[in-house]
Amino acid sequence: MGQTSEKHIRSFLDYLKFQKRYSEHTIISYETDLIAFFDYLYVQFGELQLKQIKSPVVRSWLAQLKEKGNNAKTINRKISSLKTFFKHCLRQGEIEVSPMGTVVSPKQNKRLPQFVEKKDTDTLFTYMEFPDNFSGHTEKLILQLFYHTGMRQAELMGLKESQIDFAKSSIKVLGKGSKERIIPVSAELVQLMRAYIQFKVNAIKSADREYLLVRETGQKLYPKWVYNCVKKYLSLVTTIDKKSPHILRHTFATHLTNNGADLNAVKELLGHSSLAATQIYTHNTIEKLKDVYKKAHPKA
Repeated sequence: MGQTSEKHIRSFLDYLKFQKRYSEHTIISYETDLIAFFDYLYVQFGELQLKQIKSPVVRSWLAQLKEKGNNAKTINRKISSLKTFFKHCLRQGEIEVSPMGTVVSPKQNKRLPQFVEKKDTDTLFTYMEFPDNFSGHTEKLILQLFYHTGMRQAELMGLKESQIDFAKSSIKVLGKGSKERIIPVSAELVQLMRAYIQFKVNAIKSADREYLLVRETGQKLYPKWVYNCVKKYLSLVTTIDKKSPHILRHTFATHLTNNGADLNAVKELLGHSSLAATQIYTHNTIEKLKDVYKKAHPKA
């Protein structure tokens, strides 16, 4: 990759970080896609100026990605990264026409989000015995928070004690793009959080008092720790393929829609920017109705 390309990428990433206030994870994804694209251009065509990059050049890179076995979802994400990058360049006056205008995204097979069945979440939260030590209390609260609020993994790890309003039984969550949303919680969860904070103070004198959840060392959680916690306990109650924190987010949304929750309300609780992202959960509801129909109707 040439120096000119590197300069444009850095300018774009600064825009995402300081103006759009995207998360570090999202910025890294953009950076990875753009570096891969411009490395390809440099090897195949030498150092091109932005104005020299046309649609056929972009398509040649996408064709190579497909030949290497990348699926439609991955390719579409890279197309999205390029579209956002060249749109920024267009606004900055660095190009007159975006090369992405005629680039068509490949069709994806729509898959319904997996979720944990209600009977299995009942088993998890009613009958599962958690170790009576600090790690056990932390693991239990992690699972309760994911299921009761539908928050993302990064949101849970960054959750501060100051974001909990015990009087109003709600949590202020800082989501993507630093957007805030308020999630109401049950009296049961409020009590669990109160008890956890007190247990943390008593058990670990040097515990971080800024963040709600910490490890037995008193330090903030990290992604692998949270993932392993969720996978461990979900493996004991369900046989679904994926057992990640995001599955509990799907479970939260699916259980709400299955019980008649308004889709706009679910959208706000999840922190989605558009209703289109939330509508996928209605498909699970429809599939459930189909199943009921097939089992109950004599002509089904």
